[in-house]
Amino acid sequence: MQIPPTSPRPADARSGARAPLRVADGITLRRPRPEDGPAHAALLGHPGVQPWLLQTPFTSELLWQERFSKAPDPASPELVLLAFDGDRLVGSAGLHPAGAQARRRHAMMLGISVHPETQGRGVGSALMDALTRQADDWLGILRIELTVFVDNERAIRLYERFGFEHEGRLRGFALREGRYVDAFTMARLHPRPPAIERTQELSRS
Repeated sequence: MQIPPTSPRPADARSGARAPLRVADGITLRRPRPEDGPAHAALLGHPGVQPWLLQTPFTSELLWQERFSKAPDPASPELVLLAFDGDRLVGSAGLHPAGAQARRRHAMMLGISVHPETQGRGVGSALMDALTRQADDWLGILRIELTVFVDNERAIRLYERFGFEHEGRLRGFALREGRYVDAFTMARLHPRPPAIERTQELSRS
């Protein structure tokens, strides 16, 4: 699913934030707010979600409330988006710097989670589309990286649809329910890296 081009959205009069971006099938996307902390903790702690992430059980609501209470750093490329079906939180995803090293500023890490009851409705595609558009069109990110458990076939198919390719296999990557499980490393390179066009006058000189 592709998010159609939109004109600038009006500000939310209550919070000063941008209004949610409405996508197909009644799903909306927006940045997190402090009051989303409990619902986000419940999503990440859901038994159909938590084992596929690197989260541990008993996710802290307070932790996410505190994180969502911090104003985004305008100098940081990091972006976290939440997906809602009406007022219900059904997915989350984020782009995060790959590291503090100056030579890794062209790369970011991607993470995503979708509630099992809404899988197949385009929630993951909407989040992936929004994040890859942000990386390509507004941040100039050349490389997006992720890791995914080798048996998470639904997620792997989603990533492949958005141009991610397999780069390697990490043996015994993480402990999951008492067993060490392998993970794939996948990455997506910018499909059309931006370049400064030379004018005719400059090309003659």
